[in-house]
Amino acid sequence: MSTKDFIKKSVLENFTQYSTPKLWVALLAALLMGVVIYLVYRRFYTGVVFSRSFAVTLVGMSVLTCMVTLAISTNVVISLGMVGALSIVRFRTAVKDPMDLLYLFWSITTGITTGAGMYLLALTAAVVMILMLLLFYHWQERGRVYIAVIHYTGQQAGDDIVRAFGRNKYVVKSKTMRGDTVEMVAEVFCKDKELEFSDRLRAVPGVTDVTLIQYNGEYHG
Repeated sequence: MSTKDFIKKSVLENFTQYSTPKLWVALLAALLMGVVIYLVYRRFYTGVVFSRSFAVTLVGMSVLTCMVTLAISTNVVISLGMVGALSIVRFRTAVKDPMDLLYLFWSITTGITTGAGMYLLALTAAVVMILMLLLFYHWQERGRVYIAVIHYTGQQAGDDIVRAFGRNKYVVKSKTMRGDTVEMVAEVFCKDKELEFSDRLRAVPGVTDVTLIQYNGEYHG
């Protein structure tokens, strides 16, 4: 078959070359996988405020990407038109958390694979992603990193603060001295969820206030 005949045949073919059951199976698979992504995102979300609208967007994106994949795989002209239409779309919504990009690409690739009929690939990728998130989530739950901002007066208080950290690993990030008052900023790794070291810091004579900010790449104080 020549290139001209191939293009002519593709133009004449319409969407009905896909059987209705196959279309429904692909869209249903995309929907189910999108729901899985939604549940995983809700389970492993580590931010301050859970965005339900973004989570629902992940489901819709899987289904819509599947629909686009089904459409462009039926006809060359449709695929070229779709590429041209999508190329002029500009998305200006800022993605603040890099992990959100991971879920977005996961949702898009899931829609592509289900639309192409690669259901096993989509399922395998989901299993790998969940195992990876479980691994890193479990490692993160073993301890938390805090930024401690401590205001105190006197050299003796500074020495007592170092002892008050106890077994917790810490790194002094900065010290700001204003007259007799000193502001110390330290990064503290704490395995204790009770944060007992903060009580010890507050009990040190000369310490006026202690501020703790949970840190895991972004501030979630």
